Amino acid sequence: MHFMFEVWYARAFAGTWSHRNGNFSSKFPVFQKSSGNIVFELTSSLTDIRGVHYVQGEVVLRDGVYISDGDLQMKMEGVYVWPFRQLRMVLSSAVDSEMNRGEVFIRSSPYHLLGMFSSQVAQDTPRNYHRSKRKTSRIMEMGKMCKIQLVTQVSPRVPDYKREFAKGEHERQFCEMRGLVEGPSMHEDQGECFSPLVVNATSVNVELYYNKAVNYTLMVTFISFLQVLFLIRQMEHSNTQSGAAKVSLMMIGQQAIMDAYLCLLHLTAGILVESLFNTFATAAFFKFVVFSIFEMRYLLAIWKSRRPVSSGEGWETMRRELSVLYSRFYGFLLSGILIIYELHSMLRYILFLFYSFWIPQIVANVVRDSRKPLHPHYIVGITLTRLAIPLYAFACPNNFMRIEPNLGWCLGLTTFLGAQAAILLLQHFCGARCFIPRQLLPEKYSYFRRVIRANEHIERGEECTPIDCVICMAAVDVSQRCNDCMVTPCDHFFHTGCLQRWMDIKMECPTCRRPLPPM
Repeated sequence: MHFMFEVWYARAFAGTWSHRNGNFSSKFPVFQKSSGNIVFELTSSLTDIRGVHYVQGEVVLRDGVYISDGDLQMKMEGVYVWPFRQLRMVLSSAVDSEMNRGEVFIRSSPYHLLGMFSSQVAQDTPRNYHRSKRKTSRIMEMGKMCKIQLVTQVSPRVPDYKREFAKGEHERQFCEMRGLVEGPSMHEDQGECFSPLVVNATSVNVELYYNKAVNYTLMVTFISFLQVLFLIRQMEHSNTQSGAAKVSLMMIGQQAIMDAYLCLLHLTAGILVESLFNTFATAAFFKFVVFSIFEMRYLLAIWKSRRPVSSGEGWETMRRELSVLYSRFYGFLLSGILIIYELHSMLRYILFLFYSFWIPQIVANVVRDSRKPLHPHYIVGITLTRLAIPLYAFACPNNFMRIEPNLGWCLGLTTFLGAQAAILLLQHFCGARCFIPRQLLPEKYSYFRRVIRANEHIERGEECTPIDCVICMAAVDVSQRCNDCMVTPCDHFFHTGCLQRWMDIKMECPTCRRPLPPM
């Protein structure tokens, strides 16, 4: 029964290793802990001997949870004899071209590999393979000192159909691998390089893992496309100088930094997993488009709307101020990478800081008393799409990242970001300062005041000079009973609708060009 290997069939195993006797060797202290993780990536092919498979691949011994200098990655080759269900492999230092040339000979004449069941071949094989020119490699140094060999027993595992069906992994037969990784010294009088390691691993459904990764990248690509649509809607909503000036520069910059990190993260994942490079590169490209084209362009438009005077002072002044803007942005970007690297154990708390990007806009609305700076579709859409990736990573039990779900943390993040979005929507429909007590609000100019001289003429029954709205060139009723009249601090009268539409474009008086206070 060929339950493990088929013709050129790749299979991965993941599990744990531990020291059999708990002692470390002083001659080659590879690991600092007594146990860790192990990963096998093996490929097999049939040989001319019935029931004998030629196997090659990589074995990774990890000292801890994360990849570190203590990890040991080895290329190994050997045979799997399925009647005995036994896999025996030895360390191979041959480059890929040499290994590929040897595979044809091995498939046609694998008898010498069967000799690995004897101690003589196990002693000779590493001695011939480890004369490599890469003397600086830690694996090569170990190969000169040790006879690294893997001896395991492979057996089918009794499946838990209920658990595997829930995870979607029931389509594949699982195998268990139990055995030893030994590293005795090349010289009998020097003893062992390190004590034998007990290996216990289980096969991994690589196809299912890759399918999950592809589905994840499709999700990231789709939400990136939605974010572009919502951002275009917001840019159209604030396409005037007055509208762009109401948007918080820090809010857009914080979202741009998040998308830049996601672009780098997906690109790195594609480089590490070569078979999934195209899918991860596509997700990284869409995040790059959102970050570098749309958000940076919107960031520049907001910056220019707040410096109308500087834009008329010449190219040198604009270039100097623009360089300050970009230096601050990329300074925050690089410093954030260093902070995340140093505090990676506190990643979930750092995500709360990143997902407070609506707070600068809430504060800016209250301080400036801004009137509808963000479109409601943009607020709701960005809130939902930004939550998609963290909820997948920390709430989905079958995520390809193999992160344990934490529903409490996900509920807290969703509540935190949802509360920010709810406050922004409340400010949009009810006013920027609607939730602040009136006693705490500063004095605010009233555009519905009446000029005393006009009222005196009306009370005495005298005729006053007609006042025309310079926006629509129609007469303005300045009587106390009229609600369709607004007056600026510079005593110029306008229709209410006319001045409100004008203030959405420019915050200056249409008659004398003086700055206008917010409504």
